[in-house]
Amino acid sequence: MELAPQSAQSHPDLCVSFDEWTRGRKIQSIGSNAGAERLPFQGWHHFKEAFAPEVIARAVNESQREVRSCLDPFGGSGTTALACQFLGVEPTTIEVNPYLADLIEAKLSSYDADDLALDLSRVVRTTNARRRGSLSRFKHLPPTFIESPDQERWVFNRNVAERIACHMDAIDEQARPAHRRLFKAMLGGMLISVSNVLINGKGRRYRSNWQDREVYPRSVDQLFEARSRQAIDEIHAHRMRRHRGFNVLRGNCIDQLANSSKVDLSVFSPPYPNSFDYTDVYNVELWMLGHLGGWDANRDLRMSTLCSHVQIKRQFAPAPKGSHRLNLVMGQLRRVKGELWSPWIPEMVGGYFHDMNQVMARLHGRLNEHGEIWAVVGDSRYAGIRIQVANILADLAAPLGFDVVKVEPFRSMRASAQQGGQRELDETLLVLRKSSR
Repeated sequence: MELAPQSAQSHPDLCVSFDEWTRGRKIQSIGSNAGAERLPFQGWHHFKEAFAPEVIARAVNESQREVRSCLDPFGGSGTTALACQFLGVEPTTIEVNPYLADLIEAKLSSYDADDLALDLSRVVRTTNARRRGSLSRFKHLPPTFIESPDQERWVFNRNVAERIACHMDAIDEQARPAHRRLFKAMLGGMLISVSNVLINGKGRRYRSNWQDREVYPRSVDQLFEARSRQAIDEIHAHRMRRHRGFNVLRGNCIDQLANSSKVDLSVFSPPYPNSFDYTDVYNVELWMLGHLGGWDANRDLRMSTLCSHVQIKRQFAPAPKGSHRLNLVMGQLRRVKGELWSPWIPEMVGGYFHDMNQVMARLHGRLNEHGEIWAVVGDSRYAGIRIQVANILADLAAPLGFDVVKVEPFRSMRASAQQGGQRELDETLLVLRKSSR
């Protein structure tokens, strides 16, 4: 948990407003792929699945109670927490992925821009003085990560990996932990662009003709310095936020909810039950930046995520009671189990709603009177069977002590290629209010 200074609150006239941060933009959708220009801080790492910060502003403005504090149990790119700072709301974020947790903390922290620029100059000088870094820091990585004569393909060419190691060494030599965290976030956000892979769909794939692609070590230097200087400019321009405090809790959201304080509002977008393993999406950053010490650590991380995928063998908890819609879906999935691309999909769907039911139950205990949940959720479909996530969650919420305020579909998502790829899956805003009953 981290608390940053809150001095900006005593000078509200000097603060950068939410509208100044978002540039008063007009967006097509409040959900993922909002189709609007990239905002300061949000370009530090590309998040295809990030939802628009305007949903947080709307939640704060429309909430039945005054919102002074907000909790996001699925931190992701840090959209909720960052928006809260500009809105003058104290944010608490839970994130299980250590790379994303560091990225969120880097965005939320307060810095002296001059000190940052000085340390960046030190990193640049150090890397310029060294031709390459030792690959020994990557010895625990999977064998296909670094170019090797006994591998047919690899994620990073050897000279690029040596240059990344050089930057990692130089960053580690900096005295301030917050600066090290920020510079590693900058490095992490550019790793894919200097690699032989792309992030596509449910994970990574090799670029076409990757063997012929030249990535020069100097490109690593130039990209890191340019990204870091851009980040420092954004930090300086937006340093006076209405609230500069924050809490970052690291680990499984269901466990960490017990450690969070009471809040007025919770805004989040959980993983969708679409069989995406979101730790695999960030597999390159997790390994290269040292967040995973080996295969056991990788497995532990994947096991601690929400039950939204079948990429790892695990014991799925049974589906919760209380939703006729969910009962129908579970019966339909079991009947077509032999037609599904994975026989574990019915169990995964049941486990997903079990986990989300626990999240809602624990949030009920963390919310103040009349506190609200604003959740952006997405449907999925398997063998033609549609899983209406928002409606099922609304069914489950009532017995937990919530009133359903709205179920508002706002975007049609494209189904996976396995399901034909048509736009026929809803992305929906679900709003629940802690009941006074």
